[in-house]
Amino acid sequence: MKQSLAIVLLIAILIAGVCTAGCTTSPPQNVPAVTPAATCPVDPQVPVVSINSTPVKYAQVNGVSLGYREFGSGEPILMIPGFAGTMSTSWNDTFIGILASKYHVYIYDPRGMGFSGDNNATPTISQYADDAARLMTALGYDSMHVYGISMGSTVSQQLVIDHPSRVRKLVLDSVTYSIRIPETKTLLFVIESSAVDPAQSQGVHEEAQANLVWNGSWAGLSRINKSVMLAVGTADILTPETVTVQIAGQINGSWLVRYKGLPHIGSRIAPVDYGKNALEFLGTNESAPWST
Repeated sequence: MKQSLAIVLLIAILIAGVCTAGCTTSPPQNVPAVTPAATCPVDPQVPVVSINSTPVKYAQVNGVSLGYREFGSGEPILMIPGFAGTMSTSWNDTFIGILASKYHVYIYDPRGMGFSGDNNATPTISQYADDAARLMTALGYDSMHVYGISMGSTVSQQLVIDHPSRVRKLVLDSVTYSIRIPETKTLLFVIESSAVDPAQSQGVHEEAQANLVWNGSWAGLSRINKSVMLAVGTADILTPETVTVQIAGQINGSWLVRYKGLPHIGSRIAPVDYGKNALEFLGTNESAPWST
């Protein structure tokens, strides 16, 4: 009974949306940056969207129908959700609103989740990454900026490694290069438990299976020659800060933004801080010196 309760609570950390919003107390900064946890009310000037009242559209990708929503205009950003997450549970309205004030933001449900269909394909992280790449094509783009959270940052790493031409700038939020390292033992427990939990949906089981057979990204990190921002809360117990720092050391020129006292996927708690930092990163005109 105690173990079942622990599983439920840990999964809740991964998928629960938090409705409170944060504020920025100082200008966003890049490496190294520590942003204080937000405690003040939402600024009425901050743009807000309503995710759940926005119509769902559909795109045919790799033999399945993927549900998506879109906001704003400008250069495109594809938002890739975390483990067991959907459009409704993964994103904060204020956070998406801030991004949509400058960019054309697309959120979607991965195969088997939410509004999206599924087929008999073997669930792998590479499959989810290929879905993301082909979704870009279905939306009319050769490439997009990419923002991944938690498992979405795993898929995003695989996307930029397998399909580098598809990614413009990349944000990896609450990220690890493997779930089988000592630092991520709590995350591994959640994934292993979810894989066999009969209360979880088939889509969650498939995502868990994909994570469990993933070989990690460490060998490919140093080959990433895109502009990359890494974001982590210093209170993240699932993908701890130390792991993000290791990844930053492997990706030449990457930005590292640390949010003091915030947990896993802090954008749901401090959307203004996360949103404004993301806008600064995406809007900075930088050419990686190692690019060709």
